[in-house]
Amino acid sequence: MTQARWRNRLSLFRGLRRWEGRRVPRRGVVLAARWGVWCKLALALLLPAALTACFQVLIPLGGPSPLRESVVAGKRGPKIVMIQIDGAIRDEDESGAFGIGTREATVARVRAELELAGQDDEVKALLLRINTPGGTVTASDIVYREITRFKQDHKIPVVAQLMGLATSGGYYVAMSADTIYAHPTTLTGSIGVIFVSVNFAGLMEKLGVEDQTIVSGPRKDTGSVLRRMRPEERQQLQGVIDQLSARFQDVVAQGRPGLSRERIHELADGRVYTAEEAKQAGLVDAIGYLEDGIAETKRRAGLSEARVVTYHRGRETRENIYSEVGAPSRLALSGPEIAASLLPPVRGPAFLYLWWPAAE
Repeated sequence: MTQARWRNRLSLFRGLRRWEGRRVPRRGVVLAARWGVWCKLALALLLPAALTACFQVLIPLGGPSPLRESVVAGKRGPKIVMIQIDGAIRDEDESGAFGIGTREATVARVRAELELAGQDDEVKALLLRINTPGGTVTASDIVYREITRFKQDHKIPVVAQLMGLATSGGYYVAMSADTIYAHPTTLTGSIGVIFVSVNFAGLMEKLGVEDQTIVSGPRKDTGSVLRRMRPEERQQLQGVIDQLSARFQDVVAQGRPGLSRERIHELADGRVYTAEEAKQAGLVDAIGYLEDGIAETKRRAGLSEARVVTYHRGRETRENIYSEVGAPSRLALSGPEIAASLLPPVRGPAFLYLWWPAAE
């Protein structure tokens, strides 16, 4: 196509324009107007889908970069590895907006950091910095087990520092520690299990929509959002929740041997506790800042001096003891962000060790 033709075609999208002394033909104006209508229509259809994340564009970016070590406190001496448990505790990577960028799953990240720490003879203690509302039952249990096993295999002390929020699965993970410090403004506790379920049967009836699900057994679709839950199904799911709650209480009993089973059962009604309430109840050992937790870790490891180190990948920054793991790339979309906050941080039905006020 000649340069002159390119110029003429470009002029069609700019309305009436003069090009080399000639007016664009009327046919070109009509064509440009039609293109404008189609573009607006396409934008109207695609923009809502994009903003509500109805579709995702998955861009393969390769695997995670290797873990690197950063010293965030101290200048000499053996190492204290500070492991961050932040955000929802998951066993799946969290995607960013439109599938661009991911946040590594808690289970995989903790395992990778413990493996690296296990290869370093200079590591003499672990410090868990916990700031999470909890997560899935399985992910919380795996993280707890990984830390407990590391502590037993390497015969080193573990101290947990609870930050702003260390509830449910976060407190479950803290049971792997020998000593638990709570920040003065910490909220912790929420010992228990939640299974979120809704049903749209009433709405479907108003809209004239009928559930035609075919199942192999009467309880195959228990918890379906398309129909009302039957009493026997609710009873069966309650039994699952009771068993998982009992396991949570067993873990608390192992981590807080000073509390009787009866007392743990009283405390495990799902409520959250302030730092002072948790200390009075025996759920934590002391109230203090992160520096106090570091000092306690040194004391338990028998160290007068120590370097506090953390592990990071790629562009993650580790400048001081309060630096956080970078979140996935995402756009600030107010509508979808608010809607997403009302949904549990998992895909599909799940039993959760999670404090999630939106479910109330």
